[in-house]
This record gives sequence, C-alpha cells and structure tokens, in this order.
Amino acid sequence: MPRKSIFLILALVLAVGWALPAAAVEEIKIGVLYPLTGGAAAEGKELRDGAELAVEITNNVKPDLDMTMAKNGGIKSMGGAKIKLIIQDHQGNPQLGADLAKKLIQDDKVVGLMGAYHSAVTKTVAAVAERFGVPIINESSTSPALTREGLKWFWRTTPHDITFTNDLFVFLQGLTEGKAKGVKAFDKKELLPIVSACEKTEWGSNVDKAIEDTGKAKGMVPKVHLLYAAKAPDLTSEVQSLLAPKPGTMLFAGYGADAILMIKTLKAQKAKPKLIWGQDAGFESPEFVSTLADDVVGICTRTVFSPRIGEVKKVAKQVNDMYKAKTGRDLSGASARSFTATQAWVAILEKAGSTKPEAIQKAANEIKIDGKELIVPWAGIKFATSGVDIGQNELGTGLIVQYQKKGSEITREIVYPFDVSTANMIFPLKGW
Repeated sequence: MPRKSIFLILALVLAVGWALPAAAVEEIKIGVLYPLTGGAAAEGKELRDGAELAVEITNNVKPDLDMTMAKNGGIKSMGGAKIKLIIQDHQGNPQLGADLAKKLIQDDKVVGLMGAYHSAVTKTVAAVAERFGVPIINESSTSPALTREGLKWFWRTTPHDITFTNDLFVFLQGLTEGKAKGVKAFDKKELLPIVSACEKTEWGSNVDKAIEDTGKAKGMVPKVHLLYAAKAPDLTSEVQSLLAPKPGTMLFAGYGADAILMIKTLKAQKAKPKLIWGQDAGFESPEFVSTLADDVVGICTRTVFSPRIGEVKKVAKQVNDMYKAKTGRDLSGASARSFTATQAWVAILEKAGSTKPEAIQKAANEIKIDGKELIVPWAGIKFATSGVDIGQNELGTGLIVQYQKKGSEITREIVYPFDVSTANMIFPLKGW
C-alpha cells in the first residue's frame, strides 16, 4: 500500500477516534466513613445497613419498587456499572476520619465519599475532600456550620439543626394551642421553664446555640442551658442543675451512651417534667430503646423517618420491609438518611454519566429528585448553589415522634407535623 494511503487511513482513524467505544466502567467505588465502634457504634451500624440496602437495590433490578434506581441494574449512563462501598470505621475521632478519607482517596481511588455522622468528624473529612477536589455527600451531620463554609465539594441531604429546632418550637407552640392529637389547649406556663443540656461537641454546641436563638425568637428562652463533656461517666450534677428550676420542658442533644445515661440519671432523681425532647442521635438509636425499655415511653425525638410513614407512602413501606427482613429492625432516622443519601449519589452519578470529579460536581449542583421517589417525607432533594447554605438540600423537612407502647411493642408515633399525627400524644409525661 502506498505510504500516502497509509497516512490517509491513520488520519481518518485519529479524526473519528472520538466515536470509538471507550472502556466501560465496571465498578464505581464510594468511600464511606461511619462510627462502627465506640459510643455511637449502634448508630453507625444503622447508617451502614441503610447505605448497603440502597446499593443492593441499585445494583440489582427491583421492578416492584417505584424508584428510578431500582430499575436499571447499576448506573445505566455508565453501561450498568455497579456501585461498591468501601466502609471505614472512624470511631468518632475527627483526626482518624481525616486520615481514612485521605487513604480512601489516594489508595482506594474512590470517586467520592459519604459520611460521617458526627459533625466534628464530617468537618475534618470535608476539609480533606475539599483539598483533593473529591465530592462528599453527607447524610446525617446536622451542624449548620457545615454548609456555611462555602465548600465546593460538599452536599448535605438531611435538614440541619436550625430547621429541626425551629420545628421544635413550632411544635411546642402548637401543643399549647390544642393542635396535638388528643391534647386540649393549655396555658404555655405549663411548659415552662425550659431547660436544655447538649454535648460539648461540634454538633452539640451548635444545637445549644440554635435552641437559645430560636427560643428567644419564639418567646421561650431556656432558663438553664448547659454543655456537658461527651462520654461523661456521671451526669448527676448536670441533672441536678437542670432540675433546680423545676422544668416543664427538657431538651437534649446527645449521642448514644450519653443519651441513655441522661435518662437513667433523670429516673434516679425522680424527675417529673411534662415533656422531654431529644435532638435525634442517641435518642433514636436502637440501644436507647433496648436498654431503657419502658422508660422511653412518652419521650419525643426529632427524626426524618417513622415506620408509620409506610401507611401513607407505599415505597417507604416496601423499603422498610426489605430492611427489616435483612436486619430484623425497622428503618430508623439514621438508616433512612443513609439510604436516601446513597440514592442521591446514584442519581448524581446517573446524571453525570462519568466518574470525573467535575462532572459529578456539575450533576450534584443541578440534580433534583422528586419526593415521590424518597422513603422520607420530603418534597425532594435539590441542593442550594447560592445563599447562606451552599450545598444544603432545600427540600428536606423533619418529624417529631414520640415513643409509645402498643401491646408489648414500643413504637415511634408521629406527633408533628400535626396534620400527619399517627396517635394521640401522651402529655404530660408520667415521670418516674
């Protein structure tokens, strides 16, 4: 063949090379950081199990589920590529979390991260992600500060503590006005004074500030609000300080072991507040109920999920049934949030059609997931790209549930929003 003809053929191949099929992506690795040992291990395992169920649904077609990710058998835009979670235990340690995030990025070559539950750990992990230009989707860290740093690689699906705390005070006001199912209107003085105690951590400190600021705006300023050392061996003096003004309402923010110890100490001191509310975390962990048993009845906690949602939302019941068959437990707020964040990851990757960080970043900033696809009762997922909370899901909302006993089973009944209440509220608390 003449040399000129060979050059023409080579030129033609180069010119159309873009049209030749690229190597298919077979596996997409996402690094996940949760506390699987230590004081929040129970919550960490819930988070892990929720994320793993979402991946199972994504990688295998589930035609009966009314959610897009259940139909494709992987990431369709990338040839059916399967998602693989590489899960690491940060033990609630911010420095360890940062080190593990760096390892996941550099050694495991993950395309992105998810985690890390504790706001203090998420803060250090997000800093690593920002430095390397790697996306992170956060499912359950609720410190408002996380979306107020102007980060370019951080997105959060869950509402944060300002939203949840505002819900609390709207709930308290509505309760006095007779809006709670089974409770007649009463004088607001019955809820006063209000006192609060929060762990002295990144998360707890922000909850404390949110309670104080929102309480002032709503005319319900806490008379006592204190920060206590996380993982404290004894909370007797703190509880005595809280009980001194004879509170009507007690508000708490604590992780697993601390939440249990707080209630045990209240019982030992024969506390009789009319209402107790916990800011999720330890107040919704499986061990909170299994350890305290009937002592949790009447306690309220904020959350994003209750199995009772399944009565009005088919997809929530379907996924909860799958989760229960797999773990023996109902979905909790933690597992529902990690499931939902993984679902967001799937939608973002599908839209990006690529594992390149810039393509994922663009897709995350443009994505909108309809609420009908979610197991949580949100309007959907859409991340803010301007304003105060960059990367914050603008469509998330909270619930307040109350532990009640139905026969031999302890259930989480929805008491707020009032229009979706699932049972008469227990008020006032019986105390101990």
